[in-house]
Amino acid sequence: MNRSVDLEVDFHVHSEASYDGHEPVELILEHAADIGLDAVVVTDHDVIHASLDAAVLAEEYGLVGIPGVEISTAEGHLLAIGVKEMPESGQSMGETVAAVDDLDGASIVPHPFQRTRHGVRKRRLNGVDPDAIETFNAWLFTGYRNRRARRYATRYGYPAVGGSDAHSLLTVGRAYTELTVEKPFNEIDSDDIVAAIQRGNTGVRGQRASIQRASGHYAKAAGRKTAWGMKTALKKSGSGARYVAAAAAMPFR
Repeated sequence: MNRSVDLEVDFHVHSEASYDGHEPVELILEHAADIGLDAVVVTDHDVIHASLDAAVLAEEYGLVGIPGVEISTAEGHLLAIGVKEMPESGQSMGETVAAVDDLDGASIVPHPFQRTRHGVRKRRLNGVDPDAIETFNAWLFTGYRNRRARRYATRYGYPAVGGSDAHSLLTVGRAYTELTVEKPFNEIDSDDIVAAIQRGNTGVRGQRASIQRASGHYAKAAGRKTAWGMKTALKKSGSGARYVAAAAAMPFR
């Protein structure tokens, strides 16, 4: 008898492999595990190599490994979740959704209708059938676009997902998706996550923490990033192994 598991997943995170990202995947995974996420999908802009690395490394951090990418289509951005190769960029939204489907992935429309951030326009979604709509994007400064995306998803029956759209460590997990998988946690893989999205077994959560909790979250992320920088610099210098070990032991986990 299968046991259902409720997971918390941030489907929209950028690493240093994105032109506008800053963090190595190892640090993203470490932080995601520390703040209680079950998985984080690295969705860099039009490159997938860092996400593939993150999916392989995820198990070391107690996370489900899920590869993905944010593709630039002719009409706007599209998240491809669970794919192991990147569909060609620059195609129409419909063609790209079909390509993601052919790769056994799930297609999610991120920050829709947000033209300044390459969100697809509403009229361009006509005739396109993605698997889900990102109805909560933590990067947006006001709730208007998120509300509009939520109304669209509800009206047309699309599953709703949330993502932080993090480009730095401080914002990883500020929005995420809750989903249910009918398997024990240690048996769940990327295909199960794709299937859960497509079934619509999703719920959206945005940052609703108290000021005190949020402050602690950001302070911890800042401290972890500082420690990571120290370790990386010392390793590159080829000296200071004793200090590397000390930095590794810093209580940020």
